[in-house]
Parts: sequence; C-alpha cells; structure tokens
Amino acid sequence: MFTGSSVALLTPMTRQADGSTQLDLDAWDRLLTWHANAGTQAVVVGGTTGESGTLDHEEYVQLLTHAIERLKGKMWVMAGTGSPSTAHTIARTRLAASLGADMALVVTPAYNRPSQRGLLAHYRAVADASDIPIMLYNVPGRTAVDLLPETAVALAEHAKIVAIKEAVPDMDRIATLVQAGLAVFSGDDPSFAQALRQGAQGVVSVAANIVPQTVAELCRLAQTNDWVAVREQDAQLADLYTFLGVETNPVPAKWLLAEMGGCAHAIRLPLVELDSKYHERGHAILDRLRPVPPQ
Repeated sequence: MFTGSSVALLTPMTRQADGSTQLDLDAWDRLLTWHANAGTQAVVVGGTTGESGTLDHEEYVQLLTHAIERLKGKMWVMAGTGSPSTAHTIARTRLAASLGADMALVVTPAYNRPSQRGLLAHYRAVADASDIPIMLYNVPGRTAVDLLPETAVALAEHAKIVAIKEAVPDMDRIATLVQAGLAVFSGDDPSFAQALRQGAQGVVSVAANIVPQTVAELCRLAQTNDWVAVREQDAQLADLYTFLGVETNPVPAKWLLAEMGGCAHAIRLPLVELDSKYHERGHAILDRLRPVPPQ
C-alpha cells in the first residue's frame, strides 16, 4: 500500500472548431511524467476531478492504458470505477483490473441515495467481483449519501477493501477509521494536514494538480513527524485551497493548470470554463506560489 501524496488527476482536452472537446493524450502523458518526477505516489484516473461523468468508454480505456504503460512499477495507478449502478461499477472495476490498474477507487453511488445497508451490499458485491484492492470513497457533498464510519469499518472486514478516501473534514471520524485499521486518505485538501496528524496515510489531492512537489513534501514531513514544518507548508497553500472551491471542481484547478501551460483551456459540458471575475485572483496565487510547470 502506498503512502503520501496521490493526485486526483485532471483530464486534459482540446476544443474543436465545432465546440466539442477531445482528449489531449500528449498533454496527458506529460502530466503523468510530471507527477512521477514530482514525488507523487499514486494517480487517480477517471475520477471526479478527471470529469469521469463525461468520459465515454473508449476515452476511459485510453487514459487508463496510457497511465499504466507510463507509470507501472513507478507509482500506483488507481482507476475511478464508481457509479450509481452496482452492475456498471463491477464491470468498470473488472475492466480496470484487466488493463493492469493497481487499485479501484469506488465512490458511493450518487443520486439514488442508498441506505447504509444498501452501501454494505453494494461495496461487498463490487469487492467480491474484484481482482484488485478497493479504496472506498466518501464524498457526501457530491453524492448526497454519507458512508458512515461504522459502515466503512464493517466493509473493512472484506479482504479486498483496504482503504478509504474520506472527504468529510471530521477529525474524530478520521481517527475512528484509522483505529479500525483502514488505510485512510484525506479527500479534503484544506484539512488533509490535520488528517495526517490523526494517522491518515496520505491524501488524494486536487491541489496536487497544481503544486505536486509541495503536496508530496508536506506528506514527507508528516511521515517524519515534523508538524511545525507541516503547519508552515500547509499555511502557504491556504489561498490555493480556497481558490479551488470558488466554482465546482475541477473548473478552478483546470484553469490554473492551463495558465501554467499544462493543458488547454477546454472543459466538457455541462461544466464551463472559470468565470473571468476569478482570473486576477488565480494569477496572484500562481505568482506567489510559482509552481514548477509540466514540461
């Protein structure tokens, strides 16, 4: 099991003359190499930040295949496989395993709002059918259902369910999950340093799309229990964390990465590009942080 910084990777696209978008696989490969060199320990392909809801089957396979070919043996490749349908989630998880993914990141089923009993049945069915380890993903602000700690702890009894990405910034919850033996990864950038202090093994970060070296270093400092340095580094990123929430993720993150030269200014409907009223603020953050751009 990896520890430290993992990135919920953005999906670079280009806009065509007719207004449609298509994958930019050259930019994708550059981003993968950038993260491998920056100290990122794992990448999530086809997650929420990667605009998973708008990717078709062929695009998903292309992204995942490129990531596995480029990164296998260097860092973990996690495939976002969750969906509102248990059958579709199982099929996507099996596909990811067949392509060589190291782990499946399985978000709680969105919109249909299953009960805790339903979540237990859903995840157990997915884990029973999976040939790769499962990381649970709880983000109730997106899915309208909360995977409660006691449910996650019960799921951890399954041999294939080994970790959780917890996006609820509740440190008591993080501590409970850690004490139950789950490998906990924060899914909330503004509180992830606190989660590390509670025993989380790392973060699945949106901010790492912009400052991968800094997020990786912050995780390394936490592993050495240098909490003074952790607080100092984390405070330097506070403005970035806030900016990444001014519009729906991944809109602000993709705009920042495009301004750095990492991808084009293209995002897929129903999302639209960042409102111009935030541009000056975004430029000020980049000017202050001076992140190393992808090459």
